[in-house]
Amino acid sequence: MSRGTLILRYAGFAVLAVLVNLATQRLVLAFDWPTPGAGLAAAIAAGTATGLVVKYLLDKRWIFYDTEGGVANHGRKFALYTTMGLVTTAIFWGTETLFWLLWKTHAMREAGAVLGLTIGYVTKYQLDRRFVFAPMARAEAAE
Repeated sequence: MSRGTLILRYAGFAVLAVLVNLATQRLVLAFDWPTPGAGLAAAIAAGTATGLVVKYLLDKRWIFYDTEGGVANHGRKFALYTTMGLVTTAIFWGTETLFWLLWKTHAMREAGAVLGLTIGYVTKYQLDRRFVFAPMARAEAAE
């Protein structure tokens, strides 16, 4: 796959995962919750989970061409994939927060969010390529 195709595909999958996340949040928030906070927490959790699963499945198949199956294999890879996502989420949140603290405007906060997301997704691709979807032979050789 060419570099341009990879970038477009990866970015498209990221956008799709965000849309799934937000659609799930709207669905969850449509229910009658006893408190607004409970509904928001449930919406964020459900949205994050659905977006994560969609992005994992798309990346596994269409970015890294990983055809390995089985519950144990998926469980191990999904756990690593999620862990790498936590690292890159910290980059995103940290950059957004830093821009807010420095400039105290929503425009700069959003600029920080875009920059943080970009850095985060580039980092996530590299981490996933190296640690999550690396060929087993390469992983075993490193041990």
